[in-house]
Amino acid sequence: MNFEVIAQARAEQGSGASRRLRNAGRVPAIVYGAGKDAQAVTLDHNTIYHALRVEAFHASVLSLNVDGQVEKVLLRDVQHHPFRQLILHVDFQRVDPNAKLHIKVPLHFINADLAPGVKLGGGIISHVLNEVDVSCLPADLPEFIEVDLANLGAGQSIHMADLTLPKGVELVALHRGDNQTVANCSGKAGGEEAAE
Repeated sequence: MNFEVIAQARAEQGSGASRRLRNAGRVPAIVYGAGKDAQAVTLDHNTIYHALRVEAFHASVLSLNVDGQVEKVLLRDVQHHPFRQLILHVDFQRVDPNAKLHIKVPLHFINADLAPGVKLGGGIISHVLNEVDVSCLPADLPEFIEVDLANLGAGQSIHMADLTLPKGVELVALHRGDNQTVANCSGKAGGEEAAE
């Protein structure tokens, strides 16, 4: 999915200037990285607020259009107001197309209702992880990684090494030798006693 973020360069800095921007329906933001100077920009609050509600927006290479100049960026940080539905600040990192990037990608769990541990054993599936840290080139970045639970039996687990990854994508934890559990199916409580 391609996302374009429209922004304008800003000259005024500081908390007073940021407060005035927020009162005018704008969000202060910064763009940094790729060996270039950091650039202060502003975004339309409602546009970025609704874009942030789309899961794929957080794990995609975005096109940032600053006064007609388009750069490829990643969303790196968002600051929210503690209790109001208000975005206070956004950080973007420029993307080098030839350099690998590290980013968290969401997991999508499918076929939980087909898992033998649930259908036959009455077990419950627990999602241990909801996202994983991946390393890949920007062109290979997936929006999400699918976790197929169709063969998960009672008392079994799916680990990172069991995931089917898109071409060019590596799991950072596996590279360090950490094969974490992604999901498991716990057996029905008291199942053995009921069988007796």
